[in-house]
Amino acid sequence: MMELTNALLLAVILINFFTLGSSRLVACIRVVSVQGALLSLLPLTTHGLSGHSLLLAVGAFTFKGAFIPWLLLRAIREVRIRREVEPIIGYVPTLILGALITAGAFLFADFLPLIPAHHGGLNVPTALATMFAGFLLLITRRKAITQILGYLMLENGIFIFGVLLSEAMPMMVEAGVLLDLLVGVFVMGIVLNQISREFSTLNTEHLSALKE
Repeated sequence: MMELTNALLLAVILINFFTLGSSRLVACIRVVSVQGALLSLLPLTTHGLSGHSLLLAVGAFTFKGAFIPWLLLRAIREVRIRREVEPIIGYVPTLILGALITAGAFLFADFLPLIPAHHGGLNVPTALATMFAGFLLLITRRKAITQILGYLMLENGIFIFGVLLSEAMPMMVEAGVLLDLLVGVFVMGIVLNQISREFSTLNTEHLSALKE
């Protein structure tokens, strides 16, 4: 199972790079949906086939792979935007930063005091790389929808850590994370709807110009 788990995690890292380097919002939402679907298999490949693993897998696929991407695609149709035109940092520099962050995550993971079962696996470095990639997307993009994708990727990294802890703390980690994620998406959806009604753009940089 270790080989299958590592293959899934390598695909997750590749999706991180695609999202950091693409301006097409629909494509980014779809690949983040694929990333969520791949991560839903992680409990099964990490802990084997059990009731708890199946519950985590079904919950992750429902939220990460289907429901939340559907909400974002629906939001895009309503606000009628397709591309991130003017990012704060260009796509090539963002990809370079993403590569450096990923390399740094792998190097940092080697110095962590992990238990022997986690040595040689990609769970911890991929979790760190995905969290930092999501944070990078969050701070380098202007569109609110792209920033939501960064938040989703950040949570995907936390999910990978949660899978490692799921046997020690059944349901506690994921219940809290999924609740925070769902609340965050709904809040951002309300914000997007309000901005689209009041302003002609969803560029969050314009919010700094608001006065009382």
